Amino acid sequence: MRIATWNVNSIRARSESVVAWAEGADVDVLALQETKCHDDAFPLMSFLAAGYDVAHVGQGAYNGVAIASRVGLDEVEIAFDGVPTHPVDGQPIREARSISARCNGVRVWSLYVPNGRTPDDPHYSYKLAWLDALRNHITLRLAHDPAAELMLAGDWNVAQTDDDVWDREYFDGRTHVTPPERAAVQGFLDAGLVDSALPYAPGFTFWDYTQLRFPRNEGMRIDYAFCSPALDTRIMGAHIGRDARKAKGASDHAPVVFEVAE
Repeated sequence: MRIATWNVNSIRARSESVVAWAEGADVDVLALQETKCHDDAFPLMSFLAAGYDVAHVGQGAYNGVAIASRVGLDEVEIAFDGVPTHPVDGQPIREARSISARCNGVRVWSLYVPNGRTPDDPHYSYKLAWLDALRNHITLRLAHDPAAELMLAGDWNVAQTDDDVWDREYFDGRTHVTPPERAAVQGFLDAGLVDSALPYAPGFTFWDYTQLRFPRNEGMRIDYAFCSPALDTRIMGAHIGRDARKAKGASDHAPVVFEVAE
C-alpha cells in the first residue's frame, strides 16, 4: 500500500494535476492539506472518476483537510478531543485542520498544523496548544490500544532540527524553528511515535515561491508523518515527490510518499 501526504495549496486550482499525480505515483491513500474550499465546492468528481473516495472538511478560502482513498474510507473523524478553538471575526472557531479515517486497517490523519505567524502573535500560542491537545489525544489512543496502526501525516509547520531548514540564521526570530515548537513536536516522539520518513527521505518538502527558493533548494522539511510503532514496522521506504513541485502552477509543497508493506 502506498500512502502520501501533500499540502496542495488550493485543491480547486490543482485538482486535475493532483489526481493525475496520484494515479501516476500509484498512491492508494492521499492526505491533503490546505484545500481552501467549503465541502460543497470540493472537486469530488475528479477523484471519484479515478477510483478514490474522499472525506473532506473545509473552511472556505482558508485551511481545509481531506483524505482520498481507493482502499477503503471508514470511521471518519473530524478534529480530535480537546482541539482548541481560534477566534475568527471575534467568534471562537474550530478550524478545519484535522481529519482521519481508517484505510485498509490503518487510521490515517491528515493534519494542517497552525502556522504560528510570529512568536509574539496569539496564533503562536494557539499553535502550541493545538499540538499539545493532539499529542494528548494520540497518547491516550495508544495507551488504550498499543497495537494500533496510526499515521499522523501532514503539514506540521515545524522544522524539527537545523538540518531541516536551508539557513538557520535566516529563521532567527521567526516561527517553525523555536524551541517551544520543536519541543511540542518532540513530544510526539517521546510518546512513542516514529518519524517514519526520516530514514528514507530527509530532504526539504517546502520551498517558498519567492526569490527562486526552489531552484536554489532553499527549503524546509515541514511535511512528514509520525507513525505508531506497529505501523512503523511496515514502512518499507519513503520519498519526496520533487517533480510535483517542479510542475507549472504547482503547490509550494512537495508530496511525501510512504511504502507500506501488506
